[in-house]
Amino acid sequence: MTDATSLLFDLPGFRVIECVEDPISGGRRITVMAVADVHACPECAVVADDPYDHRDRVVKDLPFGQRPLILLWHQRRFTCGQDRCQRRIFTETSSQIPVRHRLTKRLRCKLEASASGSARAVSDVAREYRVSWATVHKSLVLKAATLFPQPAPTTMIGIDETRARSVRWRCDDEKNWTRTDPWMTSFVDLDLSHAGGLIGLVPGRSGASVRTWLGTQTPAWRAGIKIVAIDPSAPFASAIRDVLKHATIVVDHWHVDRLANLMVTRVRQRAARDQHGRRGRKSDLTWAHRQLLLRAGNDLSERARARLDELFATDDPSGQIKAAWTVKEALRHLLQATDRHTISNRLHAFHETVIAGDMDESTRLATTLDRWWPELLAFLETRVTNARTEGYNRVIKQIKRTGRGYRNQTNYQRRIVLHIAAKQAV
Repeated sequence: MTDATSLLFDLPGFRVIECVEDPISGGRRITVMAVADVHACPECAVVADDPYDHRDRVVKDLPFGQRPLILLWHQRRFTCGQDRCQRRIFTETSSQIPVRHRLTKRLRCKLEASASGSARAVSDVAREYRVSWATVHKSLVLKAATLFPQPAPTTMIGIDETRARSVRWRCDDEKNWTRTDPWMTSFVDLDLSHAGGLIGLVPGRSGASVRTWLGTQTPAWRAGIKIVAIDPSAPFASAIRDVLKHATIVVDHWHVDRLANLMVTRVRQRAARDQHGRRGRKSDLTWAHRQLLLRAGNDLSERARARLDELFATDDPSGQIKAAWTVKEALRHLLQATDRHTISNRLHAFHETVIAGDMDESTRLATTLDRWWPELLAFLETRVTNARTEGYNRVIKQIKRTGRGYRNQTNYQRRIVLHIAAKQAV
């Protein structure tokens, strides 16, 4: 064969010596041989250049063209010329086809990249490349073992949890039912001067999970952490205070704003039941314009604001829905403040609206705000959010949807790590 054929096939370290039609498969049969003419004995390193035998091994390689391709490795065997060497015969080896492997290295890399890059199912990739499920899974395991080294030094991290699998109930031999609710906790680098990335992933959503992961990091790495962003989670906060005593805890404002919207929804639902004796219907303004109640007041158009005013005037006789909306807007106004003087004034205005409304839902919101005020004040002064962590949570959930869920949480975590690493490498 010509050098052009070997160049076209492009298997590193090999040259094509034959390419013929295969009558059985209807495809092509390509025979390759290692470029090196001499090989050293793996036992004594004495070079042998005269092969005495060869074996044609069937090797699986990347698809090439439209028809099936059968790859044969014309693998030579040599005799060791060193009289004192205990190994008399040895077979040539190649880094592209390791010992006891039947797949080329480039095919294994392609299998891992195909499954990780687009979060495809392992079975789907196996069907495309005509290999077994175990072969693709093994390539993922080997690649995942090389990832998640010691995290790079950073000053800010974000911590959040995501559900690994839906809630299930299991019955033991004694007919006792137990609830399984698997979660996993992710750790993300929030330093804006860094590219950002998932630096840790552990099972569970408890303070013990956070303590365990932080405890495995070096003292120097932990000492460099200045800010930790979380959602209002007491177990997370307790673990951070135990392990990172010097770090400032920041509560992400999105969760606080979500609590305010939830408060408005609960007041609206209760007011509708008190007024109509039933749930809201499409004919009720409180139901028809329920999404307007959750939007920022300064973002409403004149037409939207007119609808909201009509709702308050005609379908809110108790005035509780308007009071709840006013509390929500006061809190949103507070979250936009940056300096201490403005924060103090708007916090006072928020509490005044809560007192004026005199509702259990808004009082509960104010109590939660007071409980987490030091962490929320840290956000108002630093403006550090957990947005990156929430973004990775979206990726994690998308991987679960693509895989139709994972029974093995270790495999789920491995796919998450590989997918994110593949996206960052692009």
